[in-house]
Amino acid sequence: MDTGPEWRAEERGARAAPLRLVVKTDMAVKPEHGMQWFRLTKLHRKLLHSREKRLAEIKAELKRIRECVGLPQRVAEEAESLVRRHLDATVGLPPEAVAVALMWMAAKAAGAPRPLDDFLYCSRTDAQRVRRAVWRLMEAVKLRRRLGIEDYVKTLAARVNLPAPVVKSALDILERNRRLLVGKNPWVWAAAALWLASAGRFVFLYALAEAAGATPSGVENAAKMLKAQEP
Repeated sequence: MDTGPEWRAEERGARAAPLRLVVKTDMAVKPEHGMQWFRLTKLHRKLLHSREKRLAEIKAELKRIRECVGLPQRVAEEAESLVRRHLDATVGLPPEAVAVALMWMAAKAAGAPRPLDDFLYCSRTDAQRVRRAVWRLMEAVKLRRRLGIEDYVKTLAARVNLPAPVVKSALDILERNRRLLVGKNPWVWAAAALWLASAGRFVFLYALAEAAGATPSGVENAAKMLKAQEP
């Protein structure tokens, strides 16, 4: 390669500057893009990193539980496939409980079923949280699609035996406050909307919290935020 000056037939010219390659830093958000772009990229980075971090934590627990129970590798692969398809259904549950529930379900799907007690023996969390995780994952698998807030509301209403008018009122409340639901636990907010729609009776608060796998105080706080946004 000749790195000397460029020559032409009619004149001698100076060598042109080398081609400037576009690097990753050139594609970053800059001040001239505005504050809205900064907020969007920050939110995207936060959501992406939190999702990958949660997946890594669950996978580490899956490996430990598989070795503890003594299951073949194909069961762990089935469990990883389940968690990638239904990760959104496990929001608010500890990774330890989710991993135990996934391994129990994956063992059953792979043709190597084991009693749930075998997995609880290797668990780092209590049996109640594991059973909540099992229930949520089984509901998600049964629906076989990405759950919407309407699905959460109808599921909880059926478990607590709330009538159709209460469900419709709860859906109206959530429809007016969809901006509040971004990145939040849908079970908690569905329970909060149902509680508000049922006139805020405390007997329903505890029943809805138990059905949603949440605490009464968490449901009550979400209901307060929904109520504050109402006109």
